[in-house]
Amino acid sequence: MREMGRDAFYLLALAPAATALWTASQDPHALASDPLIGSVPWIPAFGVELSWRLDVLSWVLLLIVSGIGTLVLAYCARYFKDTEPGLGRFAAVLTAFAGAMVGLVVADDVVVLYTFWELTTIFSFLLIGHYSDKQASRRAAMNALLSTTAGGLAMLAGLLMLASRAGTMSLAGIVASPMWSDGGPFLLTALLLVLAGATSKSALVPTHFWLPGAMAAPTPVSAYLHAAAMVKAGIYLILRLGPVIALAPAASWTVAVLGAATMLVGGWRALRQWDIKLLLAYGTVSQLGFMAAIAAIGTRGAALAALALLIAHSLFKAPLFMVVGAIDKKFGSRDLRCLNRTWRQAPVLAVIGVLSAASMAGLPPLLGFVTKEAVLTALWEGGTGHRALALALVAGSILTVAYAWRFVVGAFGPGSAEPPAVRPRITPGFWGPPALIALGTLALPLLAGPLEALLHGYADTVPDDGAVVHLALVPHVGIPLLLSGIAIAGGALLALGARPMAALQHAVSPQTRGGALEEWLDAEKSFRRLLRVTDRAAVAVTGLVQRGSLPYTLGTMFVVLIVLMVPVAARIGALPDNLLPFFSPAEVGILVIAVLGSIGAARSRRRLRAIMLVTVTGFCSALLFLMWGAPDVATTQVLVETILTVVMVLVLRRLPLHFSRRPLKSDQWLRWSIAIGTAVVLCSVALVAAGARVDEPFGPGLIETAYTIGGGHNVVNVALVDARVWDTMGEISVLLVVAIGVASLIFVTRREQRIARVKDIERPQPVWRRPDAAALPENVFAFDVRPSSAEGNRWRTWLSAGLTLAPERRMVILEVITRLVFPLMMLFSIYLLMAGHNDPGGGFAGGLVAGLALTLRYLAGGRYELSEAAPVQAGLLLGTGMGIAVLTGLVPVALGGGVFDSYVTTVHLPVLGEKHLASALVFDVGVYLVVIGVVLDFLRSLGSQIDRQQEAELDAR
Repeated sequence: MREMGRDAFYLLALAPAATALWTASQDPHALASDPLIGSVPWIPAFGVELSWRLDVLSWVLLLIVSGIGTLVLAYCARYFKDTEPGLGRFAAVLTAFAGAMVGLVVADDVVVLYTFWELTTIFSFLLIGHYSDKQASRRAAMNALLSTTAGGLAMLAGLLMLASRAGTMSLAGIVASPMWSDGGPFLLTALLLVLAGATSKSALVPTHFWLPGAMAAPTPVSAYLHAAAMVKAGIYLILRLGPVIALAPAASWTVAVLGAATMLVGGWRALRQWDIKLLLAYGTVSQLGFMAAIAAIGTRGAALAALALLIAHSLFKAPLFMVVGAIDKKFGSRDLRCLNRTWRQAPVLAVIGVLSAASMAGLPPLLGFVTKEAVLTALWEGGTGHRALALALVAGSILTVAYAWRFVVGAFGPGSAEPPAVRPRITPGFWGPPALIALGTLALPLLAGPLEALLHGYADTVPDDGAVVHLALVPHVGIPLLLSGIAIAGGALLALGARPMAALQHAVSPQTRGGALEEWLDAEKSFRRLLRVTDRAAVAVTGLVQRGSLPYTLGTMFVVLIVLMVPVAARIGALPDNLLPFFSPAEVGILVIAVLGSIGAARSRRRLRAIMLVTVTGFCSALLFLMWGAPDVATTQVLVETILTVVMVLVLRRLPLHFSRRPLKSDQWLRWSIAIGTAVVLCSVALVAAGARVDEPFGPGLIETAYTIGGGHNVVNVALVDARVWDTMGEISVLLVVAIGVASLIFVTRREQRIARVKDIERPQPVWRRPDAAALPENVFAFDVRPSSAEGNRWRTWLSAGLTLAPERRMVILEVITRLVFPLMMLFSIYLLMAGHNDPGGGFAGGLVAGLALTLRYLAGGRYELSEAAPVQAGLLLGTGMGIAVLTGLVPVALGGGVFDSYVTTVHLPVLGEKHLASALVFDVGVYLVVIGVVLDFLRSLGSQIDRQQEAELDAR
């Protein structure tokens, strides 16, 4: 977008266009008997696969999603200007949404389906809120997000229930499972949960309010998401589970009734709108109810009619929204009271709009009429209950005809505004895409026979109730045709009596009655009232259990742990036979030191003393690990304890020297009781776990496997970077998030600040001077800190930025030690990285050693010394390390292997001899960089940034 401007939309349109062409090249008749199926194992332990299935139903949806998506992206190239704010982000999200819809309609695994389902929700949220500076856009995006996400969670629960009973995660397997023959409450509960997600996604009552609000989005979003794509996802899911829904009449009729109610509510509200885009939005709500009502019936004829209606709706509603967008852009208004004979200025748009509106109204010989005839036929021949539903849908169709007429007259008829003096120039880029889509409304009725034969590939999978339903341009004379005539005639009368109808609507409107009735009948206001109640409840609960006191929070957690674990601890009975008091007498000495350190930390009043005593317990643990033959774990424990001690000491600079006093004895006794109780429970649970082993430990078996498969003698490291690489991947991801979080708390406005080095210092005096520096002799600070200064050469320094510290802040011994030790520590860190596959070490330990080396430079020379030691942004190291780790997992897939597959090669080096190099070493390099980046982020945020803050406070004094 930055390079090409809005014309880049044409380039982006090539992606869905390629999908549309590939889809059109598939034979839907062949797909009916032999669907295209593919899968890649994803989470085998739970039976989850990246599985795809292209049958007739998904073929139709895929063609709609990709075909209309192509034309909407082309339409965007003329709808937007190059100066549109956030155009690049909008284009990226819209294209990503198209990809997510493709994944949704071809996914066969329930987890994969849910993943794409929620991706469409997230992208919809971003697209609706495109104009983020407008409150209406932000509110509409939040309403859509909360409504559809809540339904999606219910849907996930229902799908997992169906998958657990059917014994498969495949949607096709669930539908074909024989477990549903007897129905029952389990099936009904699962289906109602699934249908909750479908109805919220397709904006059925009572969640219909989010769709009209979503009209705050740019018009291309309305034309694609809210006419042809996302709102169809719920209808698609109902059709996909149609054979199962037919076995649960209660679930089927629940959706049918909600659909009929939605059709009536949407049509009624559409007749009250002055904004033609809102009119179409409520019309979309009405039509979605129409589609849901017939799709939920779950019979062969209803399935055929529902799928045909879904196609028809996409072909007339998307062009209508595009026409509205063109009118809004070229005539500057969407108010039907102000638009004045726009058909004279834009005749092509008028033809497209009138044609699409006529199809929406169900006028012959358009596709809307053909599909509505099929719907009424399927319902009228389906029995008494279905006939009652047909009458309700006829009433909704009357409203549809009326608001279609209201749209045509309002958009293209006479109005109060003066027509523009200069005829707007409407280029083919504006009317071409909607014209191509609307062309299907004219062409498909001529191909009604082939279209019906194609759709039977899906309809034949649904139970047959005996109803004979056809798609025909010339329908049979009968009750369904009579009902269509009644709908058209009734709608025409309603349109002609627009003023009496408006007076009636005003008379029965809750707004004219006042009081609380309006609040309770308005779905959006009820939803926002529910959010306010939830917020108040959350505040009350948070105030009760989260008081901002760390001891209170920890105490609550420990008490809950004790209550939950007491029943487990009570099962100890006799102690295990192999329990020994100690393995070596040295353990007793280490234990005594650890206990004394723990008690001292608990009783200490000074924060620094408490931290040092806690560190003693950590080092004691490392000694125990070392005694028990775990040098890797011991090394990591020592390094982590050291790093954490440094971090906590840095934090202490912003905290009081002493802990607050607790004057109440009862409070102290309560704390000791909770602490001792937690220790007793945890030790008891450990004994139970140790005595409950029934299998032989698999650790000894890893020794040979680590070498034969992983290519390394160090079992611990091979397990971390090979056998359990996903665990390590998660751990470094957590480290990255923690580093970003800590830095974001300190760098309030901008995280990646310019790295200030010695050569950039402008003032001649050193930093970190004493508060009483003014009383010192003037020549104390009369030297330049820059190495090139002749005056500065009179002062000896062992570090690159040593002179940036005030003399009273410098420690020469520490500077000398740092000068000697730093390169050795860096070399040792690289040694640990390279040797970790066969000897104690690894990327994590090596990164910690390098981090400690940087920490030593900072402690000895201050923040400028840290910049001289590491003149690189911490975020770059974090991103590079994580990128290397991810690529280590993806590259084997490109080579035909699995994710994170390892490869071992043997090299012969002149001095070192034969060496085995494993690809897991590359992953270890990523871990190494991530750990260094984390430490550097801590030092820059908790060290350098706090230094700046304290110096600024000192200057202010």
